[in-house]
Amino acid sequence: MLEAMNRSEITEQIVAARLAKGLSWQELADAINRPVVWTTSALLGQQPIPAELGEILVGLLELDRSAVPVLAAVPMRGGSAAREAPADPTIYRLYEALGVYGPAIKELIHEQFGDGIMSAINFSMDLERKPHPGGDRVVITFDGKFLPYEWNSADRVPDDGC
Repeated sequence: MLEAMNRSEITEQIVAARLAKGLSWQELADAINRPVVWTTSALLGQQPIPAELGEILVGLLELDRSAVPVLAAVPMRGGSAAREAPADPTIYRLYEALGVYGPAIKELIHEQFGDGIMSAINFSMDLERKPHPGGDRVVITFDGKFLPYEWNSADRVPDDGC
């Protein structure tokens, strides 16, 4: 009998299988006809994946079928933050959203741009109100320059004379 895996072990397998098979997050999202940010977040353990979609993903990634019910279970979202969460409700919700979707955004930035970060210095942001029948929506757009991590050995001069 196979020992039951936990969500974190399955997430590790998903990441390893995706890389080994050369699949992009977008390809996985396309396979289940879901948005790429949601799919990436779900595969990283932040959203429950309906069993019928889990079956497709497990098949594509060639994982054990016993992962399907674990993927379908409601996850512990946001992980265990070591820092204290902000008390202001508006700021807390942004903190919460980044706790849940931050790892997916990071993965997608690296997949689409390479190893680097979004600048918060060369940056702009927009906030708009979007009418919606179920209640107006808040749309926040972050627009930051991509900054690749670079090692530039030509600029380093050894200080020991070598």
